[in-house]
Amino acid sequence: MAGLVSSGATNREVATRLSLSPRTVDHHLRNIFSQLGVRSRVELALLMNGEQTERSGGSGKA
Repeated sequence: MAGLVSSGATNREVATRLSLSPRTVDHHLRNIFSQLGVRSRVELALLMNGEQTERSGGSGKA
């Protein structure tokens, strides 16, 4: 699920792909955010791509 979201899929697209309701996807995504310490889809994508965010100590610059 995190991989689909980090690649740009919306909750509705993820729900369709995994045969879940969009609310279920939202619930699990909130748990993923909490467990990984991220606050947005952008931060999740950066984390999934191995990049650091400003919050995790990276400079945020390439």
